[in-house]
Amino acid sequence: MCAQRLKKGDKVVVITGKDKGLKGEIERVFTKTNKALVKGVNIAICHIKPSQSNAGGIVKKDRPVDMSNLMIIDPSLDKPTRVGFKVIDGRKVRFAKRSGAVLD
Repeated sequence: MCAQRLKKGDKVVVITGKDKGLKGEIERVFTKTNKALVKGVNIAICHIKPSQSNAGGIVKKDRPVDMSNLMIIDPSLDKPTRVGFKVIDGRKVRFAKRSGAVLD
């Protein structure tokens, strides 16, 4: 299995789809399905039935986005960039291809 390019807490931008251009932070990564949950992106409206514990109604919920549709934001340039890997002091780290800044 290859190394994960996007991780929880990364700032990303959606590069394609209905939410193209929206920015957000990754809340959770699903490695088996290659998807990520990004706050404020790909919002679905769910209708909840009332029960003893909640009143029910219409709830907005974030849905996972495929990782191929996301690009990490370079911290130094504030623009989308690809992710590369290199070894520094015997440690494998991620770096931004656009500026060369280390992400980890």
